[in-house]
Amino acid sequence: MKFYSTNNKDLRVGFEEAVFNSMPADKGLYMPEHIPRLDAQFISKIDQHSLPDIAFRVASALLGDDIAPEALRELVTDAINFDAPLVPLDQHTAVLELFHGPSLAFKDFGARFMSRVMGHYLREGQKQLDVLVATSGDTGGAVALGFLGVPGTRVTILFPRGKVSPIQELQLVTNGQNIRAIEVEGTFDDCQALVKQAFADPELNAQLRLTSANSINIARLIPQTFYYFHAYAQVRRAGGTEIVFSVPSGNFGNIGAGLLAMKMGLPVKGFVAATNLNDTVPRFLESGVYEARPSVQTYANAMDVGAPSNWVRIMDLFGGDLEAVRRVVHPARFSDAETVRAMAELADRYDYIACPHTAIAWLGAEQFRKEQPGDYHCVFLSTAHPCKFPEVFSAELAARISTPEQLNSLAGREGKAFAMPADFNAFKTFLTASE
Repeated sequence: MKFYSTNNKDLRVGFEEAVFNSMPADKGLYMPEHIPRLDAQFISKIDQHSLPDIAFRVASALLGDDIAPEALRELVTDAINFDAPLVPLDQHTAVLELFHGPSLAFKDFGARFMSRVMGHYLREGQKQLDVLVATSGDTGGAVALGFLGVPGTRVTILFPRGKVSPIQELQLVTNGQNIRAIEVEGTFDDCQALVKQAFADPELNAQLRLTSANSINIARLIPQTFYYFHAYAQVRRAGGTEIVFSVPSGNFGNIGAGLLAMKMGLPVKGFVAATNLNDTVPRFLESGVYEARPSVQTYANAMDVGAPSNWVRIMDLFGGDLEAVRRVVHPARFSDAETVRAMAELADRYDYIACPHTAIAWLGAEQFRKEQPGDYHCVFLSTAHPCKFPEVFSAELAARISTPEQLNSLAGREGKAFAMPADFNAFKTFLTASE
């Protein structure tokens, strides 16, 4: 499979180059040159397949012969070694739990797959690979654990000071080894801008071998399709057929992967793009005017993105046809107050404790069902374990949250982060001085 830039479809590269270069020189994003459709018979019997089996079939279709089948199966099985269970709340509503990986967030799917892919391609004696990642919360922790101790790599994580939860920060700053964390005075958008500037700087790229671990990297997008097919398999086992996904959306990589899965043949009635007050995409879908704004801080901090990078991929999937996007993607936005009320209502009505991102996805599902009633399954995505956001919950709800052992072990570990202004020259000096 070849991959082209969203800014230039004549620019074609192989998977290895797309993974390591992350972003084309023209500042577009890589997309597969064609969208393969999975065999209809496989889709009809998908309920008979496990998550690793589904992941291998989807990855094989997207990558072709870029990685040998035996190596790809081993890679996928090692990376996706945890489940993504569908938990029913009522007859037609279920939550897809994506937080059963090591960092307790859905980013584990992308980070672990990407680190294994890069490890597959890395060769002894090659120049050190500098992996850059901006995070608004969960990405950095997943990437850190995915790359921790991987030979030939060094990871630099940028996060906005005071805008990630205490537990998320511990996951960023306590790793050591080949993982470094930078605390940026600014927002996630500032962190993301620094990473993009690094890739566009010829001098820096001549000196360092840079790649990105953000969702701009095609190796992050591909594995996120796996759990959409897996969710459909579980709905089929429960006797359902038609499905709507409500996706908490920040940088729009998650819902972008779902739309890619749909283009590959996954039967989907529609998607809800559920955001917090960072509502650039809902405003665009409603008005037709794309106007990015500076991000604002909310309880759902992983969604605090004012200029979502992956939106260009979604428009590319639909050939730039906004009306076609509108027929499939339904916008929703919710405030912090609505999010907190939803968390309490989920606990009271279903005895289900959800993180703020998950609560927003549920609100999106509820809104869609009111607007379009019918006999279909509404699946909303749970992207992080609630224990990562204790400060958002009431004392009563916080007491009902169980903390997994991997987080308990962080409490006594020493953390280290480099403080830095949102200034590219400072970032460039940091990278080159520590080469």
